[in-house]
Amino acid sequence: MSEPLLAVRGLTKAYQSLRPLRLQGLEVRAGDVLHLTGMDAPAAEIFVHLVTGASLPDEGSITLFGADTREIPDVEAWLRSLDRLGLVSHRAVLIDMLTVLQNVAMPLTLQIDPIAEQVRPSVEALAMEAGIDRAAWDAPLGAASPEVNLRVRIARALAQGPSLIVAEHPTAALPREAVSRVAADVARIARTRAAALVTLTADAEWASHVGGTALALDAATGELAPARGFMERFKRLLGR
Repeated sequence: MSEPLLAVRGLTKAYQSLRPLRLQGLEVRAGDVLHLTGMDAPAAEIFVHLVTGASLPDEGSITLFGADTREIPDVEAWLRSLDRLGLVSHRAVLIDMLTVLQNVAMPLTLQIDPIAEQVRPSVEALAMEAGIDRAAWDAPLGAASPEVNLRVRIARALAQGPSLIVAEHPTAALPREAVSRVAADVARIARTRAAALVTLTADAEWASHVGGTALALDAATGELAPARGFMERFKRLLGR
């Protein structure tokens, strides 16, 4: 069995909430597709900070790509670890006045006006992989739909070839009619890249279309257990 890309053990982290975030144990290995339910937006945000090493646990440990986040020696090592982690988050900075394609290019080059010719093929490939329609590429991001906005975030998360993708409540601002389309593309991306995918979500429709395993967090105990009925109820509505 391969070593886990992410391992969480005995985690406790206090933040501005009635109770701390607790997570007794979680392992994510190559190829895993997991949906974690039971974290609201603030809890999901602090979890992402902990996984990236931007914040450290009060108790317990987080091991990312074999390294305890407490033991990352310097900024360079921290940035190298982030290259292997693709984050899909509404908190990622996008610039409305730039075009959709320029926003996709930002993780790859500082030359975005115009996009540096040597990276443009890679930028266009990322846009196509994320399912961004060519007709939207040269439009200002501020005029783009919520679906295109999310697809830009997905493309940027893929820029460094991550082995682990973490999506933080990706459908919060997404119209219902777009959920199945984007979920299907995310499932394809994870499968094609053989990347592990962890989604923090309460959206059973998303989880059902992406596939994988849903786990529910008991906020009081920090235990994870199969989220029985979470995806199944939606599948029954679809007649699957």
